This record gives sequence, C-alpha cells and structure tokens, in this order.
Amino acid sequence: MADELPASRWARNARLLRLPLGAAARATESMGRRLTGTRTEQTTSDARARAAEQLFTVLGELKGGAMKFGQALSLFEAALPEDIAGPYREQLRRLQDQAPPMPLSRVHAVLARELGPHWRDLFDDFGSRPAAAASIGQVHKAVWRATGQPVAVKVQYPGADVAIRNDLTQLGRLARLARPLTGSIEVGPLMTELAERITEEVDYGIEAASQAAAAAGFADSDEFFVPQVLTHTSRVIVSEWLDGQNLITSTTMPAEERNRWGLAYVRFLFSGPRRVGLLHGDPHPGNFKMMADGRLGVIDFGLVSRMPDGLPPTIGRLLAIAIDGNSDQVAAGLRREGFIGDDIDAGDLLDFLSPFIEPARSPLFHFHREWMQGEFARIRQASGRGQIATRINLPPDYLLIHRVWLGGIAVLSQMDVHADFATVLRESLPGFTSPAGG
Repeated sequence: MADELPASRWARNARLLRLPLGAAARATESMGRRLTGTRTEQTTSDARARAAEQLFTVLGELKGGAMKFGQALSLFEAALPEDIAGPYREQLRRLQDQAPPMPLSRVHAVLARELGPHWRDLFDDFGSRPAAAASIGQVHKAVWRATGQPVAVKVQYPGADVAIRNDLTQLGRLARLARPLTGSIEVGPLMTELAERITEEVDYGIEAASQAAAAAGFADSDEFFVPQVLTHTSRVIVSEWLDGQNLITSTTMPAEERNRWGLAYVRFLFSGPRRVGLLHGDPHPGNFKMMADGRLGVIDFGLVSRMPDGLPPTIGRLLAIAIDGNSDQVAAGLRREGFIGDDIDAGDLLDFLSPFIEPARSPLFHFHREWMQGEFARIRQASGRGQIATRINLPPDYLLIHRVWLGGIAVLSQMDVHADFATVLRESLPGFTSPAGG
C-alpha cells in the first residue's frame, strides 16, 4: 500500500487541478452576487449544470475528505434560491451514497490482508459490484456462511488515511466554487472539524464499537434499527444487511408518511445521546433508510460524539430563554459559556439564531425550502449579521451538535415536513421547556 501512495497523491492533486477554477469560479461568484443583491453577469443554466457535473466528478473520484466535504455541502442546498440550487442539487445529492467504485481486485486484496487469505470461506456469496460507495470505503452485499444471513461488508479504500488528509489540505482550492452552495456560510470551520475527526473515521475498529453500542442501545426499539456488527478489523466491517429506501425519497410520499419519517429521523438524532451516550454526527439522508416494517434504519457510525451524560443542559436552558425573546439573557448566557465576546449585538444574535429557535417555538412546525431560504437570506442581508457566524466560538464538544442540528433542519426542509420538533427537544434536551410543553 505504501508503494502506491506517492503516485496516488499526485493523481489526486491532478484531479483537483482539473476543476475549471476559472470559468466555474466566475459562474459561482456571479451566483454569489445575486444572493446578496448586487449586480450580476449573465450566467446560463448550461454553465451552472456543467460546473455542477464537474464538481461531482472530481469530488466523487477523490472520495475521502473531498467527497465528505461534498456530502456536507449537499445539505445546504435547501437554503438557496431554486434557480441557483437546481443545477447542483442532484449532482451533490449523488455524493450522499454514490461514487465511482474501487476495482474488485483491490477489494479482494484488502479482504485478504484484513480477514486472511481464506476470507472467501466466511461467505457463501460475495457481490461483485458495490451496493454503495461512500467517502472512505464501499459496501458489498454478501451472505454470512455461519448464519446464512445477508450482510454488508464495508471495505476501506487503500491509503484512505493518508489520502483524506491530503484532500483536506488541497480543498482550499474549492472554497470559491463551494461558496454559493453554503449560502455564504463559512466553510473553514467545517474543514477544521473534518480534519480533527479524521483519525477516528479511518479506524473501522472505533466505528464498529460505536455501531455495536448503538445496536445494543436500540435493540428493543420498535422505531429504529441499527445493524449488529458480526466481525471487524481496522479496515473492514461486516454487519447485518439493512434493506430500505433512502430517507430523501420520502419527498414523493403523501404528507402524512413524509411527516412520520421526518419526525423519526430527528428523534433518532436527538435521542442518541440520552439513550446510548452517542450523537450520530453525519445527518445526511443516505445514512437513514425507511424499512418495510416501518422502522428507520441507521448506518455509518464513523463520525460520532461520545456524550455519556447526554446533550449539555446549557443548550436547553438558553433555547428556552431565546423562545421567550430575551435577547440580553441569551447573549449573557452565551458569553458565560465562551461562545461569544462583547462585540456581538444581542438583537442581531437572536435573529441569527432564528432558524434554531423558530422550529422549537410551536407544537407543529412546517420545515420547507422557502422558509429556510428566507431565514438564510434575511441573516445574510441584514447589516452586521452576516459576520456573526465567524465570531461565534464553538467549543469542541459543540461542533458536532451544531452540525447535526443545522444538517437535520436542512434535511427536514428538503423533505417538506410538518413536525412536532418541540416535543422531540423536550424529550431529549436537558433543561429545555417550551410554550408547546404547557
């Protein structure tokens, strides 16, 4: 493996450089000027579609940190005006569970190295094509010989640990290209977070332990299903097979079904810390499957935050104060916790937090693209507020909480869900009470 890394690294850098950083960046900067209401150049839909296709192609080939960056970006498209988000939506959504596959010969080589030269004896059948390809590995469906049950065999790409770090270093080249997809949200903290978590994510032993803990904690649930891990190494995980439709396909379902799946999705995200001491840190819908028996299946525990005491009670207390509209108390509380300094206006801060506050204010909230687009546009255009995001300090323990909360809201908006979000928060967020709770 070590012998292939230098050539691999040069090839990956070359693919990054292949991005049309002249034409594509100019096109996306034009979109950025439209978002902020300034004068724009004429940008054709064909040019946007080409830029989106090239972005997907390069990120998909790079896999690793680049692909994970693209998956994170795909959550934000619900915040953008339709004519801007449209060309990027399907291309980026493909990054949630698809990518160019690793050759089968290389998959077999990894399995032989990790499970031993007689690895085939563990299976009655092994799928030649990947069932899914993700950021640092791909999944093959097989039949576990010991029990005859279908299993998912997750195989890490050779050299992923080195390559993903290299990707994160190189991705500064994509900052201008990605800016319109994030609604002007600063992507630097996202990249920092990914870099800090990389050591755990490339060690499948850690992921397997997290998945096993979640499977045990939700074993008696009639609402959620986490596959059991059957065996693992640091580069391979074999677990129960999970049949189900990608959560985002619920957008074609009747509203009542869509609302039920959306509520189950957000309830899982928030109940994990309370129930099993783990926050699932990757909220993109490709990790959540609608099962035929009505349960929500959950996969990919590579990125988690360990919270043996549950979510911090400070969040619930400050959210309750914010719902009452007391901006000065919210600002004072955030200053005490070290989130902000003295240079942020309390009123501006409360407006900035509106996308988090509004869904918790009423017993039934409608998450939809127009609402999210309006919230992001208002924050972006109001004087002084566009810079608040860069002046909020997120302690390490809160990085994933923020990502999961914002990502969850984005997915619910993509799904067009009416959900009792406040009740989920009252169940799982210590210190939180709301008017909806009586």
